[in-house]
Amino acid sequence: MIAMFKEYFVKQGIKEVEIEEFIRKSFPLGDYSKTELQRTPLGIKIVIYTNKPGRIIGRGGKNINEMTEALRAKFNLENPQLDVKTINNPNLDAKIVAKQIASALERGYNYKKIGNLTIKRVIQSGAIGVQIVISGKLGGGKGLTSKFTEGYVKHAGHPVEELVDEGFEEAQTRPGKIGVRVKILKEFIDITGEKRSYVQKAHDVLREEAKRAEEEKAAEKAEEKESEKSKGKTTKKKKHAAKKPKAAKPKKEHKEHKAKHKEKPKATKEHKHAKGHGEKKSTKHAAHKHKAAKPKKEKKSAKTPADKKGHGKKQG
Repeated sequence: MIAMFKEYFVKQGIKEVEIEEFIRKSFPLGDYSKTELQRTPLGIKIVIYTNKPGRIIGRGGKNINEMTEALRAKFNLENPQLDVKTINNPNLDAKIVAKQIASALERGYNYKKIGNLTIKRVIQSGAIGVQIVISGKLGGGKGLTSKFTEGYVKHAGHPVEELVDEGFEEAQTRPGKIGVRVKILKEFIDITGEKRSYVQKAHDVLREEAKRAEEEKAAEKAEEKESEKSKGKTTKKKKHAAKKPKAAKPKKEHKEHKAKHKEKPKATKEHKHAKGHGEKKSTKHAAHKHKAAKPKKEKKSAKTPADKKGHGKKQG
């Protein structure tokens, strides 16, 4: 009895693996992640997780209808039902990342460049640790293995089964096959036993610090420019302190002044000359009058010759 149950479950497991491989080969262009088999009263439900559901569904669900018929004919499934679900963050799915690296290697890209770029992209999307291993004929006759790691990754124990997402893919190149294995640690268990992911927050803190440093540098430069401008203004003020500008009259007073100036007749040169000559005369006349006002001295009466003679007689 126990042996019969073992055989049944082993056969079911083998069938699931075969179905997954069949679906993966039938959709080579789509970024395929994984499949799940769910048994329902109506039949078997196959859930496909992918990054590009449009390629798997096809126009009007053509690809899904062909796939259901192929599964029914090959694996003898009763009423198979296909369901497609999208992945929210494909950069944190190890199988999709491995598929992307394999497709890039098949196109002829350098493995070092691809490994470094994918690690940066995965860490920026919020992973705690990443490990990428590329092995095969990478650049010569001999086989090579190159490992790219960043962050913290678990390699043994129970957390590996729970927290580490692992993906494997093969790339068919001219020299030969190249294997790509990817491990991504999304969460870690804290001392309290809770699952936490603080990497995204740490990246945010670093970005904020960088932004603050840039803002402080910009503020310092602006202050230096303002201080230089103020120094230049002070020197200019000192130079122009001796030359005080005339106070500008208000517009209304300026207009009134213009109107008065227009009303007054312009004095000619002759008028000015006459005016000046008249002023001089008036001043001289006033001085003459002032002298005439003084009491006159009595003049001695002029003596006649008769008087002179009489005077001589008397003396005689």
